[in-house]
Amino acid sequence: MIRYALLCDDDHSFEAWFSDSAGFDDQCARGLVECPHCGSTQVRKALAAPAVATSRKREATSEHRMAEMASKVKAHIRKNYDYVGTDFASEARAMHDGEKPARLIYGEASLSDTKALSEDGVPVTPLPDALAPTPPKKAN
Repeated sequence: MIRYALLCDDDHSFEAWFSDSAGFDDQCARGLVECPHCGSTQVRKALAAPAVATSRKREATSEHRMAEMASKVKAHIRKNYDYVGTDFASEARAMHDGEKPARLIYGEASLSDTKALSEDGVPVTPLPDALAPTPPKKAN
């Protein structure tokens, strides 16, 4: 489909869709393209700018997609992980050492705690603020 910007002989502007360029030419020649403002069938193509995605549109689309993805990650964590709050380091270490059954957890830990866990072979991944779900106790 092609969208044309059109003008009638009274300079009324309007748009119309056609299956292709030949379709416009054929319908125009048969008097089937009519100005919606005055009814004139003397219609011509107007100069039109192409529909181009601007950097602002691309940026807005990209930001929207990132926000959607972050929302999905947060929802996944809330649904599948247990929040352990500030006990994260001790819970993770206890599971790693076999003192507690393994489960998926998230919580809060200092940089030094996460570094120590990592050095001891405890699998830990800090989440950026944009991906960390709001802790249940802080939810509105």
